[in-house]
Order: sequence, then structure tokens, then C-alpha cells
Amino acid sequence: MVYSVTDTAYIVYASDDKFAEILGVSIISLFENSKDMKKIVIYILDSGISVVNRRKIEYIFHKYKRGMPEWIKAKNISEEIAVEVSTDRGSISQYSRLFISSLLPEGIKKILYLDCDILVVKSIKELWNLDLHGNTVAALMDAFSRYYRVNIGLKPDGIMFNSGVMLVDLGKWKEQKIEEKLLNFISEKNGNIQQGDQGALNAVLSDNIYCFEPCFNSVSIYFDFSYDELMVYRKPLVFYKKSQIKKAITEPYIVHFTTSFLSKRPWMEGCYHPYAKKWIKYKNISPWKSSPLWKDTRHKIYKVAFWVATHMPRKIMCYFFGILQAYVRPGLNYIKNRL
Repeated sequence: MVYSVTDTAYIVYASDDKFAEILGVSIISLFENSKDMKKIVIYILDSGISVVNRRKIEYIFHKYKRGMPEWIKAKNISEEIAVEVSTDRGSISQYSRLFISSLLPEGIKKILYLDCDILVVKSIKELWNLDLHGNTVAALMDAFSRYYRVNIGLKPDGIMFNSGVMLVDLGKWKEQKIEEKLLNFISEKNGNIQQGDQGALNAVLSDNIYCFEPCFNSVSIYFDFSYDELMVYRKPLVFYKKSQIKKAITEPYIVHFTTSFLSKRPWMEGCYHPYAKKWIKYKNISPWKSSPLWKDTRHKIYKVAFWVATHMPRKIMCYFFGILQAYVRPGLNYIKNRL
């Protein structure tokens, strides 16, 4: 459903210097595929991007004749709450998005937050104009077992969402003091939260979320597993229909290269993701076109898991890794947070 259609979007990214190239390619994909948007205002929450990479990113805006990005120094979550915060997943720079209400200029009513590891393949116009149905955030319903919910205080059937693509009603975010609630939750957990900042967002916003169609955030597991395999592997209590996931694979608006033990990401050597070539296409017209692809920098456990998975019968693999994913991983997190 669409309401009050506009062609001016306010986009927020967060990045450190390591992911500056990935951010740049994502921005190129956004500009290439959202030419029907009259104005795109981009805010970059900067966790130490070098001068060289900042200039490269600004060159992209100049090339596409878009207004220059607004650089905003990211807040350090550990310094803000005086607690050492662990990442659990991703980079500590991702925590900067929790401060959108205090970092962004006054007067912005709505923002679209995008992770750096996304590729826009269709215009964001439909997503930008999506009806939030009175909720504060619209995002992708994620596939996790009930035990992940227990670790962050949710009901067994509570909604868990992926925070890599979020459409946010910033007015409601401020009214409901979401930032304050997030910081309080992280402090109460002594900085150790399952899935890091995403876990905190789920804990605070689970009852205030509109789950959009998965084609707006087509994550890697959709391409790594069949629908039936995914249900065995992740064991979600609530999830999308098979037809919705099929559309997310065949007609995505945004492809999200999330970490997966079964596949590499397109900036790494040896990636066979169906959209890897499109990512490379945009890299080759970026200021980083001469930069080599990364070596496989994933943790050794991902490499071991990949070897084991590819040497097992597919059905057994799904059941085996499903046990690790749905029960062992949240169980270890539960124990860790009580030591």
C-alpha cells in the first residue's frame, strides 16, 4: 500500500573506512536504479572513513549530479553508555544507527536506513512511499527460532526483523523515545546482546514493526536454501509464504549480501551469488574499479562449516546445521550472558 507519494527520499548509511568501498558501490546502485527519484538526500554516519575514501564517495555524487552527502560523525556506543559493548555480529559502526534521532537534522519526518552491503536493483520509490500502517518501522521479518526470542525478552511468536533495510517514521521514533529505550536495554545487558545492535532493535521495536514484502530486502539465505530447506534450517515460528520468498528471489528491489556460511559476498574472491556480477558491474564504474577483490576474510568457523556442508547429503546438512542454528547458537548466547 502506498500513501502520500513523494519523489524526495532521505537515506541513512553507516560505515567505517573498511567498508567505504562497499558503501560506494551501494550508493552507485541506488543512483543507477532510482532515477525516478527527483531528490535523494544521503546522510553518512561516519566511523572514521579516510579523507581519500570520502573524496571518492563524493565523486560519485558529482558524477550522478546529486547533492553532496551529509557527513555526520558517528557516536561511539561504548562511550555513550560507559559500558564496553560487544558486536556479536558485523561492525561496531552499525551501532551508530541507534542514534538517528539525535544525529540527524530536525524536521526530517522519515528516513530509509540501508546497510552498506545492499545492492539496489529497482527504484526505491515504492519502498520509500510504503504505508507503515501506524508503526514506527517497516522491515523484513527474519527467520529465527523461538530461542533467539527468549534471549532478548520477546514472546515465542514475537516478530524478529532484519535491520539492514529499515523505513523509519522518525517522528514516532522520537515521540516513543526509542533511542533512550535502546541505550537502556544495552546497558541492562552490560553490552552483551545477541546479534548486537539488531538484537537491541528487535527487543525494543518488535511490537511496533510492519513487515514489508521480502523483495525489499532479499537476503542471502533465500538464494542459499530452498524454501523447505530454509524452514528446516532456521525453524522460524512465523514467516513469509513460499510465493513471497520466490518473488524476493526472482524480482528483488534490494539484494542484501548478508553473511552466510554457504556463500561468499561479491567483494570477495570466488563469490557465486546470482547478483555478484551485477555488484561487480557497479564496482567497475566506481572509483574503486582497480581495487582487487578481497581474500576470504570470514572467520575460520565459516570456512569449516562450508567444507562440512558441501561434503554432506543436502537433507542431512540442513538438519545438522539447523540444530546448530536454532538451538546451539542461542543456547551458547544464553549461557554467555549469565556468566
